[in-house]
Amino acid sequence: MTTETVRENPPSTIIAAFFGFLASTVSAIAGGLVILSSRADIEAALRKSDPQVAQDQLDRLTLLAQAIPVAIALVVAIVYLWLSFRLKAGRNWARVTLTVFTLLQAGSLLATEPSWAGYVSCGVAVVATVLSYLPPSNRYVAGVRRAV
Repeated sequence: MTTETVRENPPSTIIAAFFGFLASTVSAIAGGLVILSSRADIEAALRKSDPQVAQDQLDRLTLLAQAIPVAIALVVAIVYLWLSFRLKAGRNWARVTLTVFTLLQAGSLLATEPSWAGYVSCGVAVVATVLSYLPPSNRYVAGVRRAV
């Protein structure tokens, strides 16, 4: 197998893992959008925690409670996308990093109350991680490593 062949033709397992991580990213973004649509619930929870808070302060707190998770989701999505493309290029460090992120994502399911999008995103990421370690993927990554 030549260097050009290795770089141009990732196996189907890597392609499936790549698309799996893309789908996981999209479902994570969907979870972030759910937060944007939950303004009334967030405001009610904040009001319940401090009934004496002024309306203008409540509005700012609600916006902050929406903005922080959405910003984090966007940053994570950008990093996931970049790592997915590096995985497709056969970079082992990207595969290892995606594995660690997937394990952290699975752990977060136990520590939080995730939405349906969180479960879908994690499930797809787990499948993508497994695909990235199957024998054809291992051969591809090893071939790219030798070529570099």
